[in-house]
Amino acid sequence: MKGHIIAGIALTILILVTAYIAHAGDDPSIRGRLRADITTTMQEFIEQNTVANRFIIYDAAAGELKRLKLDKLHNGIIKKGDFFVSCADFTDDTGNKYDIDFLVGNSGKGLIALEAVVHSKNSKKRVYHVEDIVPGS
Repeated sequence: MKGHIIAGIALTILILVTAYIAHAGDDPSIRGRLRADITTTMQEFIEQNTVANRFIIYDAAAGELKRLKLDKLHNGIIKKGDFFVSCADFTDDTGNKYDIDFLVGNSGKGLIALEAVVHSKNSKKRVYHVEDIVPGS
């Protein structure tokens, strides 16, 4: 239950910053070593979730497991609260293009990628489905 609440909070944060990413794209105050570490953390997350040269992600909006080929990491990084958000472009085997958002936070021992969410498919922004957590239901 605790894990679901944490995942829900992380997903909510991603949803809130998604619109901001489209407009801001990059925070120039995130520079040097921090910028490099955020990018490295994203790359490591992608590598850890790659099987047979395909990044594996569950697309909650479509209810499907996706197997995607990494095209490129975006240069833009923004900070929202205690988290950093950046994204990367991927392609599936049928040619569909996906933009995946990554939420990166500080674990106290270093940066960690907490969540990856499908932001868009073929440049069409996705609808996120977030369930309200109601105590006692």
